[in-house]
Amino acid sequence: MSGQEEFSEKQLKILEQFVTNTSGNVFVVRNLPEVIKGALFSRYSRSASGLRSLLLQEFILNEETAFVEIAGLGDQDFSAENQYKAIQKAQNFYDRILDGYGDDSIGELGGAHLAMENVSILAAKVIEDVRIGGSPLEKSTRYIYFDQKVNNAYLFYQEPMIMASAYRDLYLETCNFLFDTYCKLIPSLTAVLEKKFPREHHISKSAYTAALRAKVLDCIRGLLPASALTNLGIYGNGRFYDHLLRKMQTHNLAELQELGRASHGELFKVIPSFIRRSDPSHKFFQSYATFMEHTSSELSQLAHHHAVHLSCHQHNGVFLIHSDEHAVRKVAAGLLFEYSSAGLEDLEKYCDRLSEEDLSRILDAGSAWRENRRHKSPRALERADFTFEILADFGAYRDLQRHRLLSQQRQKLTCQYGYYIPEELQNTDMEKEYIEAMGKAKKAYDIIATELPEEAQYVVPLAYHLRFYFHCNLRELQWLCELRSSPAGHSNYRYIAQEMALQVCKRFPSFERYFKFMDYEGYELGRMGQEIRREEKRI
Repeated sequence: MSGQEEFSEKQLKILEQFVTNTSGNVFVVRNLPEVIKGALFSRYSRSASGLRSLLLQEFILNEETAFVEIAGLGDQDFSAENQYKAIQKAQNFYDRILDGYGDDSIGELGGAHLAMENVSILAAKVIEDVRIGGSPLEKSTRYIYFDQKVNNAYLFYQEPMIMASAYRDLYLETCNFLFDTYCKLIPSLTAVLEKKFPREHHISKSAYTAALRAKVLDCIRGLLPASALTNLGIYGNGRFYDHLLRKMQTHNLAELQELGRASHGELFKVIPSFIRRSDPSHKFFQSYATFMEHTSSELSQLAHHHAVHLSCHQHNGVFLIHSDEHAVRKVAAGLLFEYSSAGLEDLEKYCDRLSEEDLSRILDAGSAWRENRRHKSPRALERADFTFEILADFGAYRDLQRHRLLSQQRQKLTCQYGYYIPEELQNTDMEKEYIEAMGKAKKAYDIIATELPEEAQYVVPLAYHLRFYFHCNLRELQWLCELRSSPAGHSNYRYIAQEMALQVCKRFPSFERYFKFMDYEGYELGRMGQEIRREEKRI
């Protein structure tokens, strides 16, 4: 092939360790630490040479890069500690490359897998707010029992400010009571549901057990306090971590500050060049901290000042509070744009004059051949946007918050908007225990929040309602609603997804065609179908 680079046998032998092939135009880089991959690709964008030539000449054969030590080659002792020392030794070289281009996107060329264990559910939500460039996975409250004890103690975060205050005993007593109630209801509710939904002969025991467990945990997860400890697995690029670390280390909560420091220390061992600006000693970090401190302080004061002039509705539900009246013609014009030579504004004016029949043909062309929800619609749907205000339980918010393109904000956790009671507990002795636990949590929150409003969030159970808003375009809304309305989903967030789709379709009937894989049904054992399919695959 013309333009193909040539290498000696010795060079090819070296390259084979680091690329999946040494001759083709398409190949994958492998067996290289993130700091080298990032710098290599940074240099690649400003070089006439191929990547393999760059790797050889400017990295492998360049003593300044400490390549041999970092990549763990040769006969020396290349332990993690020695690699770490080598990276520090070569840091100036990599920083010079990365700084030289002055482009933040360079930080997206290296990544790392980070595990955070024994993190509170409250802190996990703050971490997962930083979504672009990162992919977090969290221990599920739907499939894992949170009834474990270590050294005879339930696993919840013991917030240092509270633990050093007069509220220590109240906090511990309340969190323990919530966990006690959670554990107590597991066997009681399991027995009730087994009686209500006996296993049918054609359903395997393992599928039935898994579906039943999910149903039980769906019902009682609302008892878990925001202090409950969970685990997070995160993959992200350097740009993502740079932002996340700054956000964590400047947060008001001590837990997030400590997690930020610990995460910075571990990530520095792998992608140091990409997170150097999130070091508290760096001038960029210091200016960011000042910016965040002043912004938060000023907005907090202004919100408090203006609160006296605002009424606060407390109605649970989903409310479509904003949409663009020209959304239909914008989407239609966007669908035509890629295949036309006309300008976008001219297409919008043209679509505004079309008959309903002609407009429908255009909109149908963007949806008619979708065969399942994973068929992504054309990007023209991104031209219609919507804002929803939602008052729903924190547990449901946790599941919906993770959608990456979703613009969302929430208010602090409180106990002022009430809580949901699962239908399966209503009119039973279990309901009384559930209500008692919720009452204890509210009493504790109200007392602690008088002095420590930020820290008091840790005692709020997942069942309590939270006010938040979602702003999204039609394409993201389609994905979110079709996914989250599926039978296996939790009933609470299924309702939110269903309501968002229904309200958009009511306001814009023309958009109903884009929600063809919505599921508006209700399900008693929603995970049963998925567990049966899982079992069939296993067999």
